Amino acid sequence: MKNGAIIHDTNGNVLHAHGGWILKVEDTWYWYGENRTEDNYVSCYSSKDLKNWKFCNNILTVHSKTEVTRIRGNLMLVNEDGKKVNIERPKVIYNEKTKKYVMWAHFENGKNYSCAAACIATCDTPDGDFIYHGSFNPYGNMSRDCTLFEDGGKVYFASAARGNADMNVYSLQEDYLNVEKQTGSYWSNEFREAPAFVRVGERVYCFSSFCTGWAPNQGKYAWSSGVEEGFGLLKEIGDDTTYHSQPAFILTVKGSKKTSYVYVGDRWDGEHYHESTYTWYPLNFKEDGSVELEYCDELEINAETGELTPVIYKK
Repeated sequence: MKNGAIIHDTNGNVLHAHGGWILKVEDTWYWYGENRTEDNYVSCYSSKDLKNWKFCNNILTVHSKTEVTRIRGNLMLVNEDGKKVNIERPKVIYNEKTKKYVMWAHFENGKNYSCAAACIATCDTPDGDFIYHGSFNPYGNMSRDCTLFEDGGKVYFASAARGNADMNVYSLQEDYLNVEKQTGSYWSNEFREAPAFVRVGERVYCFSSFCTGWAPNQGKYAWSSGVEEGFGLLKEIGDDTTYHSQPAFILTVKGSKKTSYVYVGDRWDGEHYHESTYTWYPLNFKEDGSVELEYCDELEINAETGELTPVIYKK
């Protein structure tokens, strides 16, 4: 994966999976992300090797079926002006009990960022046509940049709140279609966004960025023994632009030889959104809890063995 390069799918088309997420189902990896072209909102690609990506489906569009659940959500997929809304940072997880793939994302009305809501969609398959169940504000809270995280048999939803000043974390109900309770609120007034969680051994790590719009900034991380236990002080990672990226998610590659961790980020182009690209950097976790974000120009991933090979181009 070449960092900062336009990625094409196996049909030769530009891959659009911004602010995304990768879910492994049996031997197939599914990459989800924002696609703002035409009538699309979220697209899905699949791969067996984390190198070659096949376009599967535009799984959420302006034409997606809507369906009311027990939540009184806003089912709007087109705003009052007849224009597209914004659905950002889609994350998808499988619910064993309901046999549904459940998507959580950030919703805005397409005109401004006043809604600051979470939205939900579901499907029977990982790459099918998702049914949209609407947007809402968890316990009345703002909900912007968001992510999902499964840990210890529970699934958590985290999102930036109070004008991005705080990071709220909620546990989900057993069908993943609503929040159960707010389990924490972290880094008050530190203005963190783009959260990404991962468990490594006895520690849970959260990576995030500061709020500087489309421009990259100094990434930070903190760790805890568990999501509900409280996190420590934020520490810097990478350089002052996080190697020109913002975190999207942390990819865990469990192979036959080792388990590796990859920081997958977005390299945004605010003036030409569709030309935004991606970054894949190795994460090295140390015994003392510190983390190294390893710079590279290209990252080769052996999905079978779990081995990572960073490549730096000669100048």
